[in-house]
Amino acid sequence: MEALPIDMDHPRVKEYLSLIRLQVLTPLSLLISIATMVICGFLVDPSISQMARLYPTAVSPKTSILSLYIAAIYLGQIGYCVLLVLVSKPETKKTLVQGVGLALVFANWVMAFWAVAWVFRLFLVATILQGLLILLLLYSNLALLIYHPPTGERPFDMALIHAPLRFFLILPLYVLFPYMLFVALGHVYNVADGMPVNYTDYAWSGFAVVISTNLVGLVVILVRRDIVWCVAATWIAISIWSKRPKPAPVYITEILFTVLHPLALFTSFVYHKFYSSRRTAPIMLPPDGEEAVVVANEERGPREVDPNGWGA
Repeated sequence: MEALPIDMDHPRVKEYLSLIRLQVLTPLSLLISIATMVICGFLVDPSISQMARLYPTAVSPKTSILSLYIAAIYLGQIGYCVLLVLVSKPETKKTLVQGVGLALVFANWVMAFWAVAWVFRLFLVATILQGLLILLLLYSNLALLIYHPPTGERPFDMALIHAPLRFFLILPLYVLFPYMLFVALGHVYNVADGMPVNYTDYAWSGFAVVISTNLVGLVVILVRRDIVWCVAATWIAISIWSKRPKPAPVYITEILFTVLHPLALFTSFVYHKFYSSRRTAPIMLPPDGEEAVVVANEERGPREVDPNGWGA
């Protein structure tokens, strides 16, 4: 049997095969993740939202608002899969293959396993899975930022690659991992027995979580003028303070950052537009050649002539 006349070690062949692999595995992982979330969210008892009501914490989000956030992530991933199939630009292919790669595939699988672990009350496993999800998405987002930064020349890359990946990262970083950790550590308000609940418990540990995550986001928004991070962080903050009752330090902090994130984005854009442009104003270079002689003569004015020299 003759070998195929294809060099399997050629970089373009490897990139083509990697792209084909992503075109198959990414939609499959997304479909499995969506199906698992739907089953665990609506068809099992207790469901994901019922579990959240059974185990309230100081950092619990409102499930209806968070569900819309997760739906937005999946909607963005559907656009990502469409881009995978229709991609033609070499730069976009490299972004998909080298920047994201299989990280998003693994992230979708981890999200599906987390839903199963959560409804089966495997709290430690659910916490570990959310930590793994952060690592996967942090890796892909850093790879995109460093090696394939967003550019206005490829708006579809920004909308369908960078934005969904960043939106996805903020979900476990801001809310799911802290919430799973609180449940795994037993920092849960006991509402099952019908006795009065002291919502001042775990107030400062909850405050430490929300202030640290939101400050990191505030720095990112100020430095990078990151619209996606601003929208996602504000959305998560609203979902957390909307879930009441809640300890005052957590409640007030999240309301504060709901205002600060958009304000920081607006301030950063204003500073960049009106101040950064002044420091980078173009420098006028001196003219050269014949133009320089003409300009020099114009600056010196008319040449004085000795009247006695006429006719000499």
